[in-house]
Amino acid sequence: MKRKATIIQTAKDGKRKIAVDTINAKEIIQFLEERKLKKKFALICQIILEGIKNTDLYDKENINGKCKQVTAIKFKGNQNARIYCKEQKQKDKTLVIITSELLKSKKNQKNQQKEISLIEKVANYDYEIE
Repeated sequence: MKRKATIIQTAKDGKRKIAVDTINAKEIIQFLEERKLKKKFALICQIILEGIKNTDLYDKENINGKCKQVTAIKFKGNQNARIYCKEQKQKDKTLVIITSELLKSKKNQKNQQKEISLIEKVANYDYEIE
């Protein structure tokens, strides 16, 4: 499925970029504002852009072979929300992390069918980066 994404942040070295799915951008931004998660989101983006590995905040969602490029930004705590992302390399080898789908609350340790369906949906997205 062809979709569009808009770049919202770029690493200082230019090797990584954060983008947002244009269809879901409004919902994601509104959720971050309502739950007062904008600062935490900015912190997680900074960690991703600097290439720092922190699996408590951002990690791969390896549920099966076709979902290898799907990752999750994790907001642990009361709501335990997730933003599922698709990692996509551009022709110049720049890694773009596209915030694709929002899961407002995750209530279990392991991924249930609801999460698996959403992860597989993100895996099928093909982005045109603007």
